[in-house]
Amino acid sequence: EVERVASGGGLVQPGGSLTLSCVTSGFTFREQIMEWVRQAPGKGQEWVAQILADGSRTFYAGAVKGRFTISRDNAKNTVYLQLNDLKTEDTGMYFCTDTETRFRGQGTQVTVSS
Repeated sequence: EVERVASGGGLVQPGGSLTLSCVTSGFTFREQIMEWVRQAPGKGQEWVAQILADGSRTFYAGAVKGRFTISRDNAKNTVYLQLNDLKTEDTGMYFCTDTETRFRGQGTQVTVSS
């Protein structure tokens, strides 16, 4: 059974930073392309970032490029998302997922507000 738990969210002022983590189990993490997605209240899911299985390449949505950084530690079955220069429009529930199962698991709330 795949389990996936994201953490590290919180309330932060515009311009602030957060580091999200997502620990996974139940599948071969090191073979999976991992992604972060988010969902704002009343809106659909939005793709944020992707990292290849070996961490060699990363990809970002235009809205976060230059501000967010995705990384992974295959020894810890964990994917990270560093969020810098946060904006109010970054508010939402953040989930990690993989490109094979698309299973989101437990997300973490990020709220950017002054």
